[in-house]
Amino acid sequence: MGTEYDNYSPDTENTFFGVRLDRFDRLRETISADRKALFGLITVIGFILAAVLAPELAPFDPMAQEYTIMQPPSLTSAHPLGTDSFGRDLLSRIMFGARISLGVSLGAVFIAAVIGVTLGLVAGYYGGLVDDTIMRFIDVLWAFPWLLVAIMLVAIFGQSVWNVIIAIAFAYIDDFARIIRGEVLSIREEEFVMAAKSIGVDDVNIMIDEVLPNAVAPLIVQFTVLVARAMLAESTLSFLGIGVKPTTPTWGALLGQGRSLIGQAWWISIIPGIAIVITVLGINLFGDALRDTFDVRQRGGS
Repeated sequence: MGTEYDNYSPDTENTFFGVRLDRFDRLRETISADRKALFGLITVIGFILAAVLAPELAPFDPMAQEYTIMQPPSLTSAHPLGTDSFGRDLLSRIMFGARISLGVSLGAVFIAAVIGVTLGLVAGYYGGLVDDTIMRFIDVLWAFPWLLVAIMLVAIFGQSVWNVIIAIAFAYIDDFARIIRGEVLSIREEEFVMAAKSIGVDDVNIMIDEVLPNAVAPLIVQFTVLVARAMLAESTLSFLGIGVKPTTPTWGALLGQGRSLIGQAWWISIIPGIAIVITVLGINLFGDALRDTFDVRQRGGS
């Protein structure tokens, strides 16, 4: 941090973005010993690779309507997962749908984290009237239905990826604000914070350089958990037809398009549904491993 009060902050030389380095060793041990955690990690990596490399890995143009309509899945076919009711390759659409799910999930959770962490940090650090005012605002956000916000945004601005991101982010601001506030309430009483105040360091620098880095671990866990929830939220909006544009390949939209054809072409809905279940399950299992690794209270404060 390059300031005269570096020595007041605990273990500054043994941390990475506020996370003690030995926690990463514990995470590796947890994943090595727990098959569920390993499955979660493999699923997360596979999902990210499929999303990022979709233009290179997808066998066909996901929008091309030039193949046999409702061709069933077959490992010996050019379309191993079949085609949809418009003759589009389902495997390609699922891979490109992963890009939308990843982008929306990360974008929504990142925006919610920035806003929520800022509010929770300020509320927890100052306390008193500031804390009461901010947390009552958070209570209002928590009580306001995010689905209603999504419908309102679509009605006003039309269907778009950004409207979906904003609607989902709106729902998760309170999650970050509450968890960071709880951490800050205890961290602000630590000796290194008191020492920084005693030498005249301003509040903004204390919050950014001292308090926030020491509250990063629970935020990492929360971020992971909410990414999975954001994926489900995006799929729900697209399934209901109030998410992204209908022509955009998303997993929720694929579910919605195939529901009326479940008796004739089950794969149009079932396969994207399986992709959602496996991916969300994998992210949650990996999130459990992160929680077991970074939750100091469960490890006796070590």
